[in-house]
Parts: sequence; structure tokens; C-alpha cells
Amino acid sequence: MASNECVNIGVLGAGPIAQFAHFEACQKASNASLFSICDVAEDLLERFGAFYSVEKRYRDYSEMLADPGLDAVIVATSDQYHVPASIQALDAGKHVLCEKPLGTSIEEIESLRKAQRKSGKIVQVAHMKRFDQGIQSARDFVQGEMGELQAIKAWYCDSTHRYINTDAIQPKPILSSNARKPKTDPKADLGQYYMLAHGSHLVDTARFLGGPISAVRARLSTKFNSHCWFVDVEFENGCLGHLDLTVAVRMDWHEGFQVYGENGAILGKTFNPWFYRSSEVDIFDERSTSTRRVLGADGQFYRRQVEGFARAILDGGELEGANIDDGEASVRAMIAIRESVAHGTSIYLADVKGGV
Repeated sequence: MASNECVNIGVLGAGPIAQFAHFEACQKASNASLFSICDVAEDLLERFGAFYSVEKRYRDYSEMLADPGLDAVIVATSDQYHVPASIQALDAGKHVLCEKPLGTSIEEIESLRKAQRKSGKIVQVAHMKRFDQGIQSARDFVQGEMGELQAIKAWYCDSTHRYINTDAIQPKPILSSNARKPKTDPKADLGQYYMLAHGSHLVDTARFLGGPISAVRARLSTKFNSHCWFVDVEFENGCLGHLDLTVAVRMDWHEGFQVYGENGAILGKTFNPWFYRSSEVDIFDERSTSTRRVLGADGQFYRRQVEGFARAILDGGELEGANIDDGEASVRAMIAIRESVAHGTSIYLADVKGGV
């Protein structure tokens, strides 16, 4: 460890997600620093290396991993590179924070798990919504006061107007013709792309609140360039579930959840993540017949995610974010949703094989 108070992090990939989220998160973190950036595109590397005043810049990932001053990496690449890049980091003795989805198949995630066990290092999946203070307040009530769960509804509806909103608040992404791209266009199959990019958020939020999912039964409607999945969910604890993933809905961004339980109910509204605004979560406690809402003043989920990752490294404590099992469960659920749509039957996650 380079320091007992600060984790030196290197970011692999200088594309949009690193530009919008990870560079700034590392720069602002109280217990971590943006130590290095690695990208094959030299123009991106030089631009953002200079802007963030990083100590080291690398075009070769192996060279960055060989740096003894580096403690951990954030894998901010295309989905197909997540597992290989994470395994390479683990083999080099570095901790890993990997963008979601963790992988694109069950088999490759298992290879990652083996590498993690061998290395003894931390692997955290970047399900940053777990660091939303509003959603955390809902989880605390569910686990501590709600009693038995009855039902959970959750929805993630991307908006046809989202780019009008985000273009007004985000810096313009800097692209490069030299950037490394997957052999196949990720958007060639829009159904798969939307499920991986957006469905992973929805599934993980449902699991974060309701616990492990045992089975799903899904329907898909594709009309006017919109994909809408309605998914009935069986949770292992007997809770009923319903998920709505729609990309894109003809209205404003529409994301949230409802939870019904023995001692109360929860209604949550989640905002476009680039607004950096915590979810508005109203918790009704049946015993006091009152409703409460946490302020959630700190809406920088990405910075909070990095700080949680760093705490686990520095303190050796329990991981606050999603681990490999959570990442795999999310991928299993997305595969099961696809299989259920194809076959018109319920699919048990334990039976899932292959890829999304």
C-alpha cells in the first residue's frame, strides 16, 4: 500500500464514463487519489492526464499494473473487456473496481472469481446506486424495521429527452479515433445493449432492497424504437416482485421503486444520475403512523462509491458495494430475462448458463 490513508487508483480507459464519473470521483475522494490513467488513445491520455494533473500516464496496461505505487484500478472500458482487464489487475496484485455489468457470461465471471480468490484482493462492481443516500435509507428500513416483505415494484425508464437534459449539465465527451473498440458494435443488438447498460441498474436495485432473486418471467414489447420489458420476479424470501425496464419512455426520466412490508411501506423516486441528486424516498412507519425522508444532501454517488471501495482496502472491512456474487447475480438475472422472453416461461437463475 502506497499510503495507509490514501489509495492510489489508476483508471483504465479515458472514454465517456471515465470522463463523466471516475476521474472526478477519484479526484474528489477523501481517501483515494487519481494516481494514473491508461488508454491506448494518446490524445485522450494526454488531455485528461494534464487536466487532472495525474502523476503517471500509460498507454500500456501492463506497465501501469507494474507500477509499485499503484494500489487499485478502475476498469472503465467496454463491457467485453471488463473480465480480462480485471483478471490482469488481480494477477498483478491490484484491487479492482469494475464497471457494470461485471461480465457478459457466467463462465467468464467464474474465471474472475477464481482469480480473485487466488489474489486475495478486493473486486467491487460499480453499481453506484448502492451509494445513493435515499436508496440506502430504504435498505436500512427494510433490513431493520420493515419486518416481513410482501412485494417490491421497481422501474427504470430512460427518457427520449435524456440527452437534452444531460447535454445541458455534462461537459461534451471527448472522443478519439484511436480509442480501442470491441470487434463487434455493442449497439448492433439494441435489446442486449439496453439490458446490459440499464437493466443491470434495475436488477441490482431490486436485489439490494429485496434480496436474492430465484426466478423471473418476462415479456418484451418493441414498438416505435422503444423496448419495454415487464418482468415478474420471485425473490428467495417469498416476496413478490415486478420490474419495468423501458428504453425509452415518452416522458421525463422515470425511475423508482415501491416496497410493501409488515411494518410499513416505501416509495422512492430516483433521478437521472447525472443530476447527482439523491433519490427522494418516503418511508411510512406503520407503528408510528408517520412518514420520514432523509435529506440525502450528498448526491455524488461515484465519489461515495470510490470512498467505500477505498475504505474496504484501507480498513480490511466488509465491502460496502456490490461484490462478485452480486455482479454475477445481476448478469444471471439479465440472461434469465432474455431466456424467459424467448421461451415464454419462468426461468430459474440457478439454471442459467451462457451469456447475455
